[in-house]
Amino acid sequence: MSKRKESWVVLEGQCAGPLVCPLSRIKTGSVVCIKQLSASPEITSRLREMGLCEDQKVKLLSSHSSVICQVCNARLGISKRLAECILVETLPAQMKVA
Repeated sequence: MSKRKESWVVLEGQCAGPLVCPLSRIKTGSVVCIKQLSASPEITSRLREMGLCEDQKVKLLSSHSSVICQVCNARLGISKRLAECILVETLPAQMKVA
């Protein structure tokens, strides 16, 4: 029996399920786990190169004019539009980001 990968669809920037939302909709300070990248193949590949890949833990540091998050002991800034393409699941606050 093969394990089927779950897939989510974002409609007009809204949450795709009870636990999954675009990174741009998450509260500042939250620790999340990336569940799916829904951008073009070129952009998805570049996000993975920067450490923003499925099952990676990320902490949202700021979401003003751009989205700044901590991933792999580095701070990354991305546009809100790009953050809409990163579907995440919120994790308990006590979990640390490596």
